[in-house]
Amino acid sequence: MSSGGSRQRAEQRFRVATLQDPRANLEEAERWARAVRERAARQQYLRPGVFFSEVRRPCRVMLLVNPQSGKGQALALYNSHIQPMLTEAGVPHTLVITERQNHARELVREADLSQWDALVIMSGDGLLFEVINGLLERADWEEAIHTPLGILPGGSGNALAASIHHYSGATPVTSEELLVSCGFLLCKGLVSRMDLASVHLSSSPRLFSFLSLAWGFVADVDVESEKYRHVGAARFTVGTLVRLASLRVYRGRLAYLPVPDEEYEGEGDGGSGNDADRPSSFCPASLLCRPSADSPGQNAARHTFHNSCNSNNSLKGRGRREATPPSRHAHRAPTGPPDSLLPPLDQPVPGDWVVVQEEDFVLMLAMYQSHLAEDLLAAPDSTLDDGAIHLFYVRAGISRTALLRLFLAMEKGTHLTTNCQHLAYARVRALRLEPFSPKGVLTVDGEVVEYGPVQAQVHGGLARLITG
Repeated sequence: MSSGGSRQRAEQRFRVATLQDPRANLEEAERWARAVRERAARQQYLRPGVFFSEVRRPCRVMLLVNPQSGKGQALALYNSHIQPMLTEAGVPHTLVITERQNHARELVREADLSQWDALVIMSGDGLLFEVINGLLERADWEEAIHTPLGILPGGSGNALAASIHHYSGATPVTSEELLVSCGFLLCKGLVSRMDLASVHLSSSPRLFSFLSLAWGFVADVDVESEKYRHVGAARFTVGTLVRLASLRVYRGRLAYLPVPDEEYEGEGDGGSGNDADRPSSFCPASLLCRPSADSPGQNAARHTFHNSCNSNNSLKGRGRREATPPSRHAHRAPTGPPDSLLPPLDQPVPGDWVVVQEEDFVLMLAMYQSHLAEDLLAAPDSTLDDGAIHLFYVRAGISRTALLRLFLAMEKGTHLTTNCQHLAYARVRALRLEPFSPKGVLTVDGEVVEYGPVQAQVHGGLARLITG
């Protein structure tokens, strides 16, 4: 139900008393409940870019929760909001509580995915980063990466959850209202394609990113605001004000391959016009939901594994985060799609790339989704599978006041209309950044990575995301 523009749960109770036998009345009530759920699943919607079809039940869902994400309330929010919603919607699920950094990555890399029809993450954006990279490290990555993924906001950085809510056309919300909205979209169980970007670092294995690549001001705020994690999403506001008080300039060289104007409205790299590859139901044809005697989640609403409460993205010491360590299998044979647009990092970029003349920057931000945080609409023109990286950079020389005004405008997605002379924006297929400053921070999806030369290429529609 909606009230005042945001989704709220409303409960209507109906009493079935047509027969003398209470058990017969209960069976009749359950028959009506099934009919309502099945009718709702058959409804078709015509939202641009998303194709809806019938949800096949029951579906077997693995729900991964990081108990320490955000304010440390993810489990409490699951129990109060998500578990009742999934039960009422008839979505059996197995709850897996992550125990350490890279636990989810290792789990999905080795899991028998034939036992699962969807992987749902309840945390901040960091846990989904692990899951995506774990799927793409598998020998069967081409099939594995098509496993439908769901996101429920349970951390301080809930950018993808905010993006999904934004794409649904609903009024902007935050906190628990955002959780309720994403839970509702998850229960609808409908899937669309999502772009990913491959990220190359100088000496680390290739990474895959679903959200952002950041250098400079944005990366510094993301990392330095960790000390304010106890305030939830407000940590980014506090971190922004602190960093503005001591604004830094970063030296480097930036180059990119622009999206041709005539191609922007078409499919992204890796997309397909075939109906078989169109966004589809919660359970795609390759992973049909089928009753099974040994299927997890068939006999109960949920099960729980790994009952430990260590952080999935724990801090190493206090203050600054360390770079994300490579997984134990990081040096296995490369998997994932080839990067046809990227030359080796030690070779010049091709002649059709644009090399930015300036070498002094305040920030560089590459986005593939609309939101950078719950309340920051950083790339208002972005969609899930537009096949583009939305590249922003701010040149040195901007005042603190002008930069603050830029981020305030970003809350409503109007920063591109502020006529800020120091802000540049381009839609690109690939990019390369070579930092000259000896010290700095690079983040991929909010996770600290190796500092140094980096390049990235978008792969359009590579993953599958439950969007409702």
